[in-house]
Amino acid sequence: MKDKVQKYLDFHRKNGGTGKLFEFKYINYTDSCLELEGNFTELTLNPDGSVQGGMMTSMLDDATALLLIVESEGAVYPASTDLHSLHHLPLKSGKCRVKATTMRKGKSIATVKGEIFNEANKLVTTLVHTVYLIHKSRSI
Repeated sequence: MKDKVQKYLDFHRKNGGTGKLFEFKYINYTDSCLELEGNFTELTLNPDGSVQGGMMTSMLDDATALLLIVESEGAVYPASTDLHSLHHLPLKSGKCRVKATTMRKGKSIATVKGEIFNEANKLVTTLVHTVYLIHKSRSI
């Protein structure tokens, strides 16, 4: 399964700006759940040294979209219709664990939950991501 997911992580890193920024690494994949390691560099920080909330939302936007892309084997491209983020704790730069879980998926709309955990495994940010599923004629 790691090779299947890695294919899409590599594509994301090569073709997307945030793919380079967040440096995703595979942790685990099961049906409807993808876990990745992410990294926040100094480029993502507020002046006080904490990660900017929009950067955490962006990371979760990417991770939740990647889950849907992996599950469709690249045949679906998710277009965001709503991103609702809750920031529970501040986060410093460095590594974090990202978890994306499908909440509900229909033929054209999906809702996916994303979570960021700090190095102490405390929940930092939660995202509820609603997307319109664009069905591609060929997979990425």
